[in-house]
Amino acid sequence: MEIADLTHHTSRRFNEDLEKVRNQVLQMGGFVEEQLHKAIAALVDGDSKLGELVATEDYKVNGMEVSIDEECSRILALRAPAAGDLRVIVAIIKTITDLERIGDEAEKIGHIALRLATMERPADKYREVKHLGRHVARMVHDALDAFARMDAKAALQTAREDRMVDEEYESIQRQCMTFMMEDPRQIRRALEIMWIVRALERIGDHAKNMCEYVVYMVYGKDIRHTSLEDVSRELEGPAEARR
Repeated sequence: MEIADLTHHTSRRFNEDLEKVRNQVLQMGGFVEEQLHKAIAALVDGDSKLGELVATEDYKVNGMEVSIDEECSRILALRAPAAGDLRVIVAIIKTITDLERIGDEAEKIGHIALRLATMERPADKYREVKHLGRHVARMVHDALDAFARMDAKAALQTAREDRMVDEEYESIQRQCMTFMMEDPRQIRRALEIMWIVRALERIGDHAKNMCEYVVYMVYGKDIRHTSLEDVSRELEGPAEARR
């Protein structure tokens, strides 16, 4: 199995092209991370201006996706990459799609935070939602870090976090249902919170997807419908044995 390696190419220009587009992905990822942090802060702090800012800056994420996608198309047309290099380009195209969708979810949270800012904040200041938000934000950060280092082991470790995100999501959903049954006055707020945690759960899914692309990029193995435990066992052997 050929392991992707960006350090050796017969064409120096090709190597520069790949490095440039990888850096663009990381810049896009950094901006998406910032959008997510701002969206969560807008909710927790009741900051309507910050929520509006997040909602109105999503166009920047879309622009980055288009730009990187065009650069990948140019590389495919001019360089005709093969094997590991082709996997890198394919993984990048898939990764920016998930980053754009994370941006969309952050935009949704921004809009909802803007609406919730008009209501009195609960005594716990959305503590559990904030915890879930921090969890998925860490997943996104770790997925990007694994992408930057082409670290399949770290990617798998991060992908496993999605199970805990799902559990937190379901717990908050159950609490919201209880609030609505106990106090009909809380229905509007509870519904808004349910939309937010749904957006956060989807962000966790996108972060997991990004981790799966790292494994594909490094080892050429599609693990989207494979048990992470089985993948871990398969990849635990010495790297030399897989070369």
